[in-house]
Amino acid sequence: MGAEQGLRNLTYRAVAREAGVAHGLVAHHFGTRDALLEEALQYSLAKSVPAISARPGSGDLDALFEGIVEMVQTLPHDLAFQYELILESRRRPELRPHVQSLYRTFEQALADELACGEMNLDQDFVHLIFAALDGLVFQQLSIADPERTDAALAHLRSLLALAGHRST
Repeated sequence: MGAEQGLRNLTYRAVAREAGVAHGLVAHHFGTRDALLEEALQYSLAKSVPAISARPGSGDLDALFEGIVEMVQTLPHDLAFQYELILESRRRPELRPHVQSLYRTFEQALADELACGEMNLDQDFVHLIFAALDGLVFQQLSIADPERTDAALAHLRSLLALAGHRST
């Protein structure tokens, strides 16, 4: 719901309307708008984080980022919601813990997948790789050029392969 209508329209009433329940039930269930936001973010992450690898736990570099282009095409509202939250946190510092959680979740999933491939890269390197991935997702979401994203992801995998050879 918040994903389709945007962060500013993530309200008890909007969620209640989408769920087909009374407004008061949603307010009672979540208690605060912050709790509602956290739940919406967790739901969004649960749908997007698995796209880091087409074969989670394999450590296979060829599978890494394989589902990213398709994820952007199938989950544009969820990703837009995440980016809206990120941008809104500049104006509303109380949202920053949610943004930090979002980035920690993605970076940890990436680090775990790389570790499965025996690539024990330091946190700063994982952060760099995720920042590149994040930028590619944002650009595809914004300008819809999946072929260019796919080509860039192939280069990102190549760079990781080189880094993997140096870390062993």
